[in-house]
Amino acid sequence: MEKLEPRDEQLWKIAKKRASFKSHLASYIIINGFLWGMWLLTSGNTGNMWPAWCTLGWGVGLVFHYYNAYVSDESDMVKKEYEKLLKKEREGL
Repeated sequence: MEKLEPRDEQLWKIAKKRASFKSHLASYIIINGFLWGMWLLTSGNTGNMWPAWCTLGWGVGLVFHYYNAYVSDESDMVKKEYEKLLKKEREGL
């Protein structure tokens, strides 16, 4: 049996966020594809494009999820805030 190496908790947390985003993206594509297909089959030639509201609303949430998983680095933000607090405390002494 293979011996497991201890994992880096910070990398594990990032990996979980990214895997969660990929799952969210897959759900978004599948469900929105279904909604647009249903619209095309039932009333596609009318002017009321109701699936656009679902796609847009959910898309905003998906963009925030992407940002959280791939762009923002919480540990870096926490470190910056901690350094600001330390600086203020030292200036107050």
